[in-house]
Amino acid sequence: MDSFPLEQRAEEVPVQYTPDEWTDLVLYLRPHAEDPDSSVATWAKSFVANNQDKTTDVLRRMLDAFRDDFSYNARDAEGTQSPGETLRTKSGTCRDYAWLMIETLRRLGFASRFVSGYLYDAALDGGAVGMVGSGATHAWLQVFLPGAGWMNYDPTNRISAGYDLIPVAIARHPGEAVPLAGSWFGKVQDFLGMTVNISVHKIDDVPDPSEG
Repeated sequence: MDSFPLEQRAEEVPVQYTPDEWTDLVLYLRPHAEDPDSSVATWAKSFVANNQDKTTDVLRRMLDAFRDDFSYNARDAEGTQSPGETLRTKSGTCRDYAWLMIETLRRLGFASRFVSGYLYDAALDGGAVGMVGSGATHAWLQVFLPGAGWMNYDPTNRISAGYDLIPVAIARHPGEAVPLAGSWFGKVQDFLGMTVNISVHKIDDVPDPSEG
């Protein structure tokens, strides 16, 4: 996490964005979700308490908090929990984690945006148990850090580097990156169900169709 180049104005919180950057980033800087009991704002402040305001340290501590204090909870229900609900229950899906981290970072002055896509996991190629979210649609976030640009952060798997996160949609909030939906027309008893399997491979690993 410490290897990417940051401009000096991005090394401490709050990040000092230029006027041009503010113009481009204002929609990603302004909190979107309501915080009626100020729980998200209070949680955000905990990451910069006692003058611990180095940017890379704040981001690392936030990823550590998801790993140590939260429980991943997959669910079939559509939509994304409010940041306050995810924080209160200390549980959620990858979308919930990403949305809470985005709204927390925005309250600290970071430009952040929601990302939906896929996660490449080499473990699945060998038949092993993979990371959370691999083999399915996954969600994470990007933070704009002057000098480095938009950087990926996956609170579900504590990923902050590499090329395993494959973005498909980028949005200001999760509602702008909803999965495709469809409808079934016919008798209920005729519908046998549907299963979707996703497999992500490196280009060199894609089988050659001509080889059968």
